[in-house]
Amino acid sequence: MGSYVPNTREEQKAMLNEIGFSSMEDLFIHIPDEVKVKGTLDLPEGMSELEVRRRMQQMAAKNTVFPTIFRGAGAYRHFIPAIVKSVTSKENLMTAYTPYQAEISQGILQSIYEYQTMICDLTGMDASNASVYDGASAAAEGVAMCRERKRKKAFVSAAAPPYVLETVRTYCFGNEMELEVIPEADGVTDLSWLEEHIDAQTACVYIQHPNYYGNLEDAAKAGEIAHSAGARYVMGVNPISLGVLKTPREYGADVAVGEGQPLGLMLGFGGPYLGFMTCVEGMTRKLPGRIVGETKDSNGNTGYVLTLQAREQHIRREKASSNICSNQALCALGVGVYLAAMGKEGIQKAARQCMSKAHYMAAELDAIGYKTLNKAEFFHEFVTSSNVPAQRALEALEKEGILGGYPLADGNILWCCTEMNAKEDIDRVIRILKEVQ
Repeated sequence: MGSYVPNTREEQKAMLNEIGFSSMEDLFIHIPDEVKVKGTLDLPEGMSELEVRRRMQQMAAKNTVFPTIFRGAGAYRHFIPAIVKSVTSKENLMTAYTPYQAEISQGILQSIYEYQTMICDLTGMDASNASVYDGASAAAEGVAMCRERKRKKAFVSAAAPPYVLETVRTYCFGNEMELEVIPEADGVTDLSWLEEHIDAQTACVYIQHPNYYGNLEDAAKAGEIAHSAGARYVMGVNPISLGVLKTPREYGADVAVGEGQPLGLMLGFGGPYLGFMTCVEGMTRKLPGRIVGETKDSNGNTGYVLTLQAREQHIRREKASSNICSNQALCALGVGVYLAAMGKEGIQKAARQCMSKAHYMAAELDAIGYKTLNKAEFFHEFVTSSNVPAQRALEALEKEGILGGYPLADGNILWCCTEMNAKEDIDRVIRILKEVQ
């Protein structure tokens, strides 16, 4: 059994006796001798707790933790109030999954219900599910829930993040949906191309706003084009941007999705993150995964239960529009605590700082030869082009403890500013890049 099993040899012997065996070897006597491992495995000896901790610290020391970051491209460094970690680290809330015996876990269910409510407030939509794995899977699930018997074509903007586009492509292959990629023109979706190609077989149009390059799309027009063809309109949004931009509902979206990482979740090493999904009332029953609802018991007391979960996910899986049955409960709890702590004014202040600092940095970079390529308005990300190779510029910043922008395939750089970037940080970047030739 080994030392990883938390019971003594006496306890193990008592359990074996209870089921009619005298030894561990007798328990496995039915297994042919020729397939059993002879002797011991060629594995190193176990270590003490002190030795394990020392080894882990040595491994962790190989990581580079940048005190200053100007990189986004889907994952962002924002201020996280201390109360978020304080609440989510409590042992009675430390779960990453919705309990199957849900009615005995009212606290967890209420936290998910509050999360759903706040996400609806943020996006302006009518219903939210309990979350999905990440923003990319939320986008793919959002496209899939628009599929109908006579409408099996999805139009997705080429200006959406590459990982989102690839995830949607994978889902469409599995759902037997036809995927059409709307070309990008000058960093935004080519809506004139969409107008020419959208047809009666179109199930939905997906637009990212702000898009991968930081540009703001003509989101209202995209929705009008989709609806004029009888299709659904799916928007992928940055939740922090909603502090200064219109909500997806105001743009006419039927489904609004996005990556919840900016809402109180640390960058970590790529996760775990959270995908949020919302929709208008008429599409609530098509929302995948779990939805927590509020109800009253026979005595009039408030209670929380799982509701509106499609039974096809369990008993007729081939008929289901989605087979996702889990959610990121611990991450959703963190998002809920973050939104409650920040409030409407806090989100607005964070969004305004992101936007103003990004525009200040873009102007300063432009002045030293890093020309801003964004022709549309942008939120907190922008693309620059320079005669200096991107790798050389970014390496110069890394030597000074600064993680610069994200190098794009065409040699340009995608920069990002959040409220965490002080003016002094931006000015320092400018001074360093001035010396790079």
